[in-house]
Amino acid sequence: MRGLTHRAVDERAGLPQGSTSNHARTRQALLETAVRRQVQLESRVLTPDELPGAAGPPGAAVGTQSRARDAAPGTTPDGAPGTTPGGPPEPVPHGPLDADTLADVLSLALHRYLTDHRALLVSRYELALEATRRPELRAFFDAAGSVFHGPLVAMTAAAGSPEPERHALSLIAWCEGLMFSCAAGSFHAAVPSRAELRTGFHELLRGMLGGDTRPGLG
Repeated sequence: MRGLTHRAVDERAGLPQGSTSNHARTRQALLETAVRRQVQLESRVLTPDELPGAAGPPGAAVGTQSRARDAAPGTTPDGAPGTTPGGPPEPVPHGPLDADTLADVLSLALHRYLTDHRALLVSRYELALEATRRPELRAFFDAAGSVFHGPLVAMTAAAGSPEPERHALSLIAWCEGLMFSCAAGSFHAAVPSRAELRTGFHELLRGMLGGDTRPGLG
């Protein structure tokens, strides 16, 4: 993270020296810009409405809505200046969602992230660790994460969770632990197959929702 400087960004982007500082004059502003960009890139990876099997209302409530995903850095989805990257997505109403579909969509999105976007995963943890040392960045980083948290709460509620907020946090914690193990864990865990991830999500959802959520059962 020490290598993230205004000068380094200018050099990497092939811009005249001083260009980056014109847009992000302080270190804090530079880090916030990095967080905005991180969220934009993660949204493109983790948005199941771009993935097979997630079409229709269920997919629309995961990740960020397209207009939030494509908003310019530092703006709300409507284009007005904002302090978070695109702001949290608006709730998307939809009917009941079966647990099998939820496990399938989540496993596909997570597998795509783990297999094809390891550099993005590492940068996420670099920024998260920097936020632990900078309280002013912590607030911004946490607000940025709301674009992923809110829709997941809506999805667990649609799947029948009696406590969607708590269950969404449990799903996030499981994903975070798995991602860290694959990116930087001491055991150098191999990336699970999509089938293994789907099984893991089914096990979690079975405990949350009751019954057996495996395909064709429960």
